[in-house]
Amino acid sequence: MNKQVFALAVSTAVSAVFAASADAQTSVTLYGVIDEGINYTNNVGRGNVYELASGFAQGSRWGLKGAEELGGGLKAVFQIENGFDLNAGRLAQGGRMFGRQAYVGLSSAPYGTLTFGRQYDSVVDYLAQTTANGNWAGTLFSHPLDNDNTDNTFRLDNTVKYASPSISGFQFGGTYSFSNDTGFANNRAYSIGGQYAYAGLLVAAAYLQADNPGNGANGAITTNDAGFIAARMRVFGGGITYTFGSATAGFVYTNSNYLNPTGNGYLGTTPLVPPGVLLNSLKYQNFEVNGKYQISPMLFVGAQYVYTMETYDASNGGVKPRIHSFGLMADYNLSKRTDVYIQGEYQQVTGDQTFSILDYAFIPGTQSPSSTSKQVVVRAAIRHKF
Repeated sequence: MNKQVFALAVSTAVSAVFAASADAQTSVTLYGVIDEGINYTNNVGRGNVYELASGFAQGSRWGLKGAEELGGGLKAVFQIENGFDLNAGRLAQGGRMFGRQAYVGLSSAPYGTLTFGRQYDSVVDYLAQTTANGNWAGTLFSHPLDNDNTDNTFRLDNTVKYASPSISGFQFGGTYSFSNDTGFANNRAYSIGGQYAYAGLLVAAAYLQADNPGNGANGAITTNDAGFIAARMRVFGGGITYTFGSATAGFVYTNSNYLNPTGNGYLGTTPLVPPGVLLNSLKYQNFEVNGKYQISPMLFVGAQYVYTMETYDASNGGVKPRIHSFGLMADYNLSKRTDVYIQGEYQQVTGDQTFSILDYAFIPGTQSPSSTSKQVVVRAAIRHKF
């Protein structure tokens, strides 16, 4: 009898849980990406390197996202997403447990979505999708040092974000990231962006500004998560892609301006200037053309070229180097969830010299800069999505 009573109680409890879930219309999804491959780099500080490397076409990750219907078309939403290095089992994004995204908020079909937490900026949300690196190619195709954050080098902590619904193909949004400091503007950030999509056409633009990015551990862009560490960062740009049949072509322009930069996350502790020199500002203008062709439902090939104009203004004078980046990629789907791909990227620095680490080619994702003005990377990889 006791066993029957216990079984009945358990059955009733389980039914109640499922009934409550059904009434609330709550959904939670577990998802992830594992991207693993072998890279060959021809010059990493005077030597070539073969290495097993994780997360290039897409960062390796797992996450949870969910929504609960609150009534009247209003939903509570959340997402927590972890980034990791498959080969070492380490956390990515500066050792954060949910370093890729972590937010909660409210969403309404007619009014849009308002969220709070660690989130992407408007450059990533809107403009990046028109670049090869921010869409189908990933890290190796980033603009030099990912100077415009189109490859999502950093996220924004302490962020309030609004995203509008799509209105006849037009959508816009913005972010504000608190410094969480008594100095209200110290290491805060804000961004705004928008896009228009119609048939095969996509047009997007975005603006991002951060004050004292990379300074401290509590602001919008912390030291262990920053691209450039500087007194101020401004990024803006626009892009367009057009799909016709099996082909997609795109053009992107971005402008990145750093005031008094003192370091870069990719370069670690290596200074950006020779000893005794102060760097007043560093500016990048990136012009990208990209194309992708879907040969079959299983196979696509893509190509990218980026011409970067660098303006280096230091206490010992100003110079204007130029950087050329070329990328090729082929991707083949083994199934709906698993694909294999091969990529190649070439970078060359030309023109004026800064007599600093910036004179050496450095493709994001490699271990360190080349010992010359040229660098080549080739990658063969497998990617699984779940």
